[in-house]
Parts: sequence; structure tokens; C-alpha cells
Amino acid sequence: MKIKQATFLQSSPNLKQCLKSDICEFALLGRSNVGKSTFINTLCNNKNLAKTSNTPGKTRLINLFEIKTAALPFIIADLPGYGYARVSKTEQAMWQKNLEEYLLKRNNLISCVQFIDVRHDIQKNDFQMNEWLKVNNVAHFIVLSKCDYVSKSDILKKITYVRNLFMTDVLPFSSKNRYYVDDVLNYFENLCNKT
Repeated sequence: MKIKQATFLQSSPNLKQCLKSDICEFALLGRSNVGKSTFINTLCNNKNLAKTSNTPGKTRLINLFEIKTAALPFIIADLPGYGYARVSKTEQAMWQKNLEEYLLKRNNLISCVQFIDVRHDIQKNDFQMNEWLKVNNVAHFIVLSKCDYVSKSDILKKITYVRNLFMTDVLPFSSKNRYYVDDVLNYFENLCNKT
């Protein structure tokens, strides 16, 4: 599946202000600075599509991108990262409320994509997020980001470990060499075709 066009649609603070759509949508979840925006740019082969930063916590809104392929269109929603404490507790609580509402009530949401940095041990809030998705019966799979930095054998070991730990599909991803782009796009397409 090849991308023909990728467009930034909208930034919204909450579900109520998100554009209504019946196009398949995937929500990106992960710790701050795990590589969600870079994932979008790599997938779409456009380094300027989603804003990236070395400073954690920059994404504070629901950012929607429409991806058009020869087969079908779909939407990617880049959500604020979790695990970043340098904002007030009030703001953190508001983020959490808005994200939960979006994840539970967005009608065209097909699946969440939880990002985990392949280089590090899985963090407490990664476990908490995965448990929340399961408890609330929200469809999801995992992408191991930053696979550029580890050996292929270590990637395979981590895939097996994470798959057995969370009992869900796990895909590797590399922003530098684009080895896994087609696999991810095909996975998205298969999920859309099942709906």
C-alpha cells in the first residue's frame, strides 16, 4: 500500500471539537518523546507533516492527519504523550479526561497504536495504559519505535517478549531506514478492511 497524499486536518483540545468523519481512524498513544510524530512523518515520507521536538510534552492537542492511499483513506490521530510531569496536575487531569472521552466515544476509531521505545525497559505508565485499553475493551496493537538503534536480533527478542507480555500484535518501526513502513501500512489496511 503506497501513500498518495497526506494532509494535516486539525488540532483539537477534545472530542467535541474534532472533525466528524466516517473514515477509519487510528490513535497513536505513547510516552512523551517516544517517536509518534516521527512515525507519521516517516510513514508519509514528509519530515515536515507532524511537528517533532526534542522537548517532551510538546503535543498537547489531538492532531488529525488524513492519509490517502490507492486502496483507501484513513486518519491518524496523534495524541498527547503520557508520562510527562512538567505540567500542572490540573492540566494533566484535563488531558486525561479529554483523551479517555476520545478513546471511548470516537465512533470511527478502529484501533489504538501504543508506542514503546525498543531501547528501554517497559515503564509503569506503559503497563497502565495497556491495562486501561484492555479493561475498556479498546482495540490496540503495539509499535516498537526507534529500532534504528538496536540490532536485528535484539529487535526480534523484544518483539517476542512484548507480544507474550501484552498478548497483542507487535510491529517494529525504524524512522531512519524505513524498513518497516510497508508492513505497518499493510497492517492498517487489513484492519480497515475488517470493519
